[in-house]
Amino acid sequence: MTSSASEATELGSRIAALMPQAKADLTELVAIPSVADPRQYPPEECTRAAQWVADAFTRAGLRDVHLAETPDGSHAVLGHRPPPPGAPTVLLYCHYDVQPPLDDTAWNSPPFTLTERADGRWYGRGTADCKGNIVMHLTALRALGEDVPVGLKFVAEGSEEQGTGGLEAYVGQHPEQFLADALLVCDTGNAEVGTGTATITLRGLANLVVTVRTLEGAVHSGMFGGPAPDALAALIQMLSTLRDPVTGSTRVNGLVCDGTWEGAGYPEDRFRADAGVLDGVSLTGTGTVADRLWARPAVTVLGIDCPPVVGSAAAVPATARARVSLRVPPGTDADFAREALKRHLTEAAPWGAKVTVEPEGTGSPFRAATDGPAYTALGTAMQEVYGEPLAFLGQGGSIPLCNVLASAFPRAEIILMGVEEPRCLIHAPDESVDPTEIEHMAHVEALFLREFASTRSRRSR
Repeated sequence: MTSSASEATELGSRIAALMPQAKADLTELVAIPSVADPRQYPPEECTRAAQWVADAFTRAGLRDVHLAETPDGSHAVLGHRPPPPGAPTVLLYCHYDVQPPLDDTAWNSPPFTLTERADGRWYGRGTADCKGNIVMHLTALRALGEDVPVGLKFVAEGSEEQGTGGLEAYVGQHPEQFLADALLVCDTGNAEVGTGTATITLRGLANLVVTVRTLEGAVHSGMFGGPAPDALAALIQMLSTLRDPVTGSTRVNGLVCDGTWEGAGYPEDRFRADAGVLDGVSLTGTGTVADRLWARPAVTVLGIDCPPVVGSAAAVPATARARVSLRVPPGTDADFAREALKRHLTEAAPWGAKVTVEPEGTGSPFRAATDGPAYTALGTAMQEVYGEPLAFLGQGGSIPLCNVLASAFPRAEIILMGVEEPRCLIHAPDESVDPTEIEHMAHVEALFLREFASTRSRRSR
């Protein structure tokens, strides 16, 4: 066994011994309902989670760990550790806020109680997204102890799930606090358990609300139905034009909708299982699953305002409204995509129906450069832990902070990784994490920090 392999094995043993502490940490964190929406949970819960993070990372060896208020009123947890002479600096990112549990009755265990089930996974809101990644960072730092070969900067965001942009604005005001050679954005995960993966693309986001009006007010369907234009029927017809009637492929006039993905694939049977697609129901679109997920626009109707079934009257609807989301692949400008979606829906309105569109925020897509020393170091660490070459995948979600960091620090390498593989069901009831992913990805992170310091040192000679 080589010296480096022996060191990796020793580090892995240390991390394995730390897993009971990791479970205890995650149990405490999951018990804090840190939903960053005061309409649903007290703001004090987010403050409690932020202070927990600050205390834990102080004990793990970071300095000057403190809470900093961001422009949206949330608190980011910041800390640092100075680099040894000549060593690079790495930023560690995570977020401590979580999605609301949605319907508590849809959970098979209490959402804010970490529960280990027979399959060995740990269940609870935030076990993966993103408190599992917080614990991954902690476990890696504890395993290294005082032997941290790089400088560290640390940030835990407090309102990522709400998308209110507090940290993005704070970075713009205080860029010096985030400057680093490599940025580990730990809010994604592996293609599947046991496959070491980096996410290299993120889809952007373009949302809008479309309202259709056809009558001054609802009228009796018996007296006026037929010639009276139905606003809900008009809206349904407009929305239907956003999909190919046979394949279900997204189609928005003016957008390229036939891109292809060149990274790791996503087998259709695994996607069906991960997404919970019912037997006999076809997937929508054409091309590979990866093409459809990571290389093409994807439209989703998020909600519709119209008369509910229970309580509806025998009346022709005068107005109807829908919230429409468009995920945008790298290479497509999000603002351009939103305008194309707006124009498409407006032009699709039948019968002269009156259409108004309220634009919502956009998020730009992101693509990481993968040819630098940080990715070389990550590839070495992933190979050591998982026994396979580093895989690359895309992600359908948006992380606006990545583009902010890329603009602020164009020479820094940005790596997206973490514990959130597909079976985690993030944002859904019964969110969970595989504890082996926390263990193995903590090992990857610790090895990466060592290898990155060594790689940079060799390049500077």
